[in-house]
Amino acid sequence: MSLTVFEKIISDRGSRYAVSGGPASNRDEALALLSELKRNKRFAKATHNSWAAVLSGEGVKDDDGESGAAQIILQMLERAGLTDHVVIVTRWYGGKHLGGDRFRHVVDAVRHYLAETGR
Repeated sequence: MSLTVFEKIISDRGSRYAVSGGPASNRDEALALLSELKRNKRFAKATHNSWAAVLSGEGVKDDDGESGAAQIILQMLERAGLTDHVVIVTRWYGGKHLGGDRFRHVVDAVRHYLAETGR
């Protein structure tokens, strides 16, 4: 498994974001990457680890309590044509509601991942 992690990429009103991902050809491999990420206590204690992947032409996603976040990740992966790859956006809640800005941060996190990994 090769998991790529970009930490502390966005900070807003106390909430902090990271983005990570790696190759996965099925749901089990995607979940294995998520487990690998959560072996780091900081990520295990995160408020949300929302993720999505396009696996064998099918979109798979999990909001992990951040309603709507995984759908945004999935749409961006589909638009980028990135298949058999899982992207995880992690958020540590900082105590203040971000409203619609939380979706902008998810978009920015995925853009960061795609740009940094050359995808």
